[in-house]
Amino acid sequence: MKRSFVNIIQIWRTELKEIMHDKGILIFIIFVPLCYPLLYSFVYTNEVVRDVPFAVIDDCNSAKSREFIRKMDATPDARLVARCNGTDEANQLLMERKIYGIVRIPKTFDRDIWQGEQTTVGLYCEMSSLLYYKALLLAANNVSLDMNRDIKVEQHLHPSTREAEEISRMPIESDYVSLYNPQSGFAAFLIPPVLMLIIQQTLFLGIGMSMGNQREKCLASMIPKRKWYRRPFDIVMGKAIFYFILYLLMAIYMYTAVTQWFGLPNLGDYSVFLQFILPYILACIFMAMVLSVLVYRREDCIMLFVFLSVPLLFMSGISWPGSEIPKFWKLVSWLFPSTFGMNGYLRIMGTGASIADIQNEYLGLWCQVLVYATIACFMYRLRLKAIAKRLSSASNRMKLYQKT
Repeated sequence: MKRSFVNIIQIWRTELKEIMHDKGILIFIIFVPLCYPLLYSFVYTNEVVRDVPFAVIDDCNSAKSREFIRKMDATPDARLVARCNGTDEANQLLMERKIYGIVRIPKTFDRDIWQGEQTTVGLYCEMSSLLYYKALLLAANNVSLDMNRDIKVEQHLHPSTREAEEISRMPIESDYVSLYNPQSGFAAFLIPPVLMLIIQQTLFLGIGMSMGNQREKCLASMIPKRKWYRRPFDIVMGKAIFYFILYLLMAIYMYTAVTQWFGLPNLGDYSVFLQFILPYILACIFMAMVLSVLVYRREDCIMLFVFLSVPLLFMSGISWPGSEIPKFWKLVSWLFPSTFGMNGYLRIMGTGASIADIQNEYLGLWCQVLVYATIACFMYRLRLKAIAKRLSSASNRMKLYQKT
C-alpha cells in the first residue's frame, strides 16, 4: 500500500513537471477553461432578443391599423424601422438585412373589426433565424390580445349567428409564468451545459496531447521508462490526480465566479454541486485515457476531439429535445460523460435539484467512472506487458550478439 502511494505521488509529480513545460497542453487545460466561459457569457449577455427591426405595409391606413402598428412598435420585442408602400420595397429591405420581418395589415382590417368579422394581420418573417421570428410573433400576439380586450364588438353588433357570437365573446385567456428562468433568457438555458462540455473537451484535448507527446518521446509507448511506472493502477491514479485537482478548481470557478459575474440564475446548493461534479470530472479523465489509445501524435487528438464537440451538444438533449433524438444516437450519447453532466448540471443550477432528483445522471456518471477506470487500467496493463516483451527481446538479442 505504501509503495503504491509513493508511486502515485511520483507519477503525479512527473506529470506535473512535463505538463508545466508544455505550452500547448497548458493552453488547453488552463487558458481555454478560464476564457471560454467568459466568451460564451459575454455573447449571451442580453439574454433574449429585443428590438427586432420590422417594416409595415398598411393597406388599411385607419385609426385602428395605426394603433396596431404603434402598439407593436412599443413592445420590447419589435422595432418599426420602415413603412412600405408595397411588397417589393419591403422585400428589398428584407434582402438587405435591414429588417427581419414584414407586418401587412389588410384593406378590410377596420371594416372587419366593426362588422364583427374575423380579420387577419399578415406576419412574414425571415426564417433563417427562428429567434427573430419568435420575437416578432410574440409582439404581434401580445398586441392582438391587448386590442381584443379593448374592442367591444357587441356594442356595435347584435350577433344573431353562432359565428358572430363566438367573435363577440372574449376568447379564453391564458397566462404563463416562467419557472426557474424569469427572464426566459437564452444564456440561463445554454451556458450551464456548455460549461460542462468545455470541461470534458479540454480534458480530452489535454490528456490526449500528453499521451501523444509521451508516445513520440518513448518509441510509440504511452508509459515513460521510470521505475515507478510499473503498476497499471498506480499509473492511472497518478495521472488522474493532477487533472482532477486542476479541474475541480476550474469547475468551482465556473459555478461561482462566472454565474455571479453575468447574473445567471443559480438555485443550486453548493454541496450538491460538489457531489455531482466529482464523478463527472473523474469520468471525463478516465474516458480521455481510454480514447488516448487512438492518439499517436499530438495533432491527432485535436482533429478527433474538436470534431466531437458540436455533435455531443446536439446529442445531449439540450439544444434539441432528447425525446426526438433517434434511439441509436441517444445510446451513443450515453457513452460520453457530457450527456449526464450537462443535463444534471442544468437541473442543479436551473431548478435547485438535489442528488435524489438527478439520480439517473448521478449513477450514470459513477458507472462511467468504474467502467472507464477499469478499461484504462487494463489498457496500461497491456502496454506494460508489451514493453516488458520488447525489453526481453532486446536483451536476448544483445546476449546473442555478445556470444557471437
